[in-house]
Formats: sequence, C-alpha cells, structure tokens
Amino acid sequence: MATSFGKVAVLMGGSSAEREISLISGAAVLAALKNSGVAAFAFDPAEQSLWQLAGMGVDRVFCILHGGAGEDGTVQGALELMQIPYTGSGVLASALSMDKIRTKWVWQAAGVPTPRSRHVQSATEGTAVIAEYGLPLIVKPVREGSSIGVTKVARPDEFSAAFAQAQTLPDGRQEEVMAEEFVAGIELTAAVLRRTVLPLVRIEAPEGRYDYQNKYFTDVVQYHCPAGLSAEVETAIGKTVLAAFDALDCRGWGRADLILAADGSYSLLEMNTAPGMTGHSLVPMAARAAGISFDNLVLQILAEARNG
Repeated sequence: MATSFGKVAVLMGGSSAEREISLISGAAVLAALKNSGVAAFAFDPAEQSLWQLAGMGVDRVFCILHGGAGEDGTVQGALELMQIPYTGSGVLASALSMDKIRTKWVWQAAGVPTPRSRHVQSATEGTAVIAEYGLPLIVKPVREGSSIGVTKVARPDEFSAAFAQAQTLPDGRQEEVMAEEFVAGIELTAAVLRRTVLPLVRIEAPEGRYDYQNKYFTDVVQYHCPAGLSAEVETAIGKTVLAAFDALDCRGWGRADLILAADGSYSLLEMNTAPGMTGHSLVPMAARAAGISFDNLVLQILAEARNG
C-alpha cells in the first residue's frame, strides 16, 4: 500500500503563529510515513517557495500546516493549480472552517447548534457585547487556532485587554476579533476520519484553561477517551458533528470542538481541517481508542488525498 502513494511531501512549519506546533506535528507524520515505507520528505514553505513542489515529482502532499495560509485555503488553491493531490479539505471548506464567524453562519443555516457570536470592531463595543451575551464571555481572533489569542472575560474591565490580545497575534499580525457567548459544560472534541466520527475525547483542564501552553507543553490537562458518555449521547453528537462537517463541505479528516451542557444540549465551537498530530493531540488519541495506530491513522489520511 505504501508504494502506491509515490513521492510524498509533508508540508510543515509555515509562517503562522502555529508554526512551532506544525513542526512537531509534521515530524511525527513524517516519521510515521517512513515507518510505513512511504517515500516521504519534509517541506517547509517558510524556507522555500511552495511552487518548487511543481518540479519535484511529488505525487501527493500531506498538509500538516496549522493556521494561516496553510489552513485557510491558500495553500490548497496553490496545490490545485500545480495539480498535486493533498490531504484534508478543499479550498472553500478550508477557508470557511478557518473563519469562525462564517463557519457559524453556515452552521446556523444548516441547523447545527453553536453559541451566539458577533464581530467586534473595537474595544469600545464591550458594553454592548456584555449586555447582549452576559458574563463570562469569550473573545478571540476570527481566524486562528490552538487557542491563540483567546480570553475568557469575567469582568467588564477585562474586555479591552482581551480585544487587544485577540487583535494583535504573537507574530504581529492584525486579526479580526469576535465575541462569543460562553456556554458552561463539559469540553469535548470529535475527530472525523473518512466520514466516521471516532470516539469522543473529554477534556479536563485546570480551572478550564485549555490554552496554548496547557494544550501542548504541560501535562496538567486530563483527557478521557472514551469520554464516559452514554451511547445515545455519543451517537447523537456524532451525527451532529458529521452534519457540521458536511455543511462546510469538509473531506478526509478533521476535528470539531464542542461543549456539552448540564441540560444535555451541546454546542459546536469550531471545525479544524488540519488538526494537531503531536504527542498531546486529540485525533491520534481518538484513533487509538478506535483501535487505529498512529502510523495507520497517517496512512488513512494520506489515502484520502485529492486535488480539486
């Protein structure tokens, strides 16, 4: 099976605020491909022009760039122009999923439950936003992942700083800002692989702080997979996640983040089209619970590579 994939470029690194995590994910994916006998090599578009791939005899691309141009449809469009099959979602689905506001518009039209949210143009809108959604609420960048720039605002005087943090990212880029209604409950994530929703992962973070540092660089977060939910609840959530995946026209693989409230209702927060594949990442964890090894998971994702 491995030889049928031909020469594979693993796109990793990039220039987004998530570069560090992408390099870790990419190293794990590259090692898994080589373990399986795939002729794979690393390619960092921050260090060489992406267009060089056109002359390298590449048969497929495993795209494990996180955030920025790697996940917003830009790289996907370039690969389509070069006629190189790539993993993950296409141009439109990548662009939509990266934009949390527009993701919600699509989901609302499709009847997928998601918390209320709105664009915020300046910190002066804090009073109006708080009046609409109450406290606490969430302020975050419209187009970023890995919880970068996300703040839970508990008091009115925290809004201005939260807006500034969401607007100016660690790499200096300016980003649109959104405010989102806070939904209390159990934090869950649902991985989708080849149109199958894998076992849900339940996340327990200290004081609810599932932020960038705790996600990737500490061991204080506890993960539970299986999540300990009833079969009925897990099945219902799985159907909704797949509907959300389809509404955005995603393909191959992805991961939805959601909250299960005490009354049994649940709300989807966002869809990730190139999730992390690090030692702390949740898609490999869900795959293990389904009896899928990391190496096999990587091969299954690669098998779904498409162009256009």
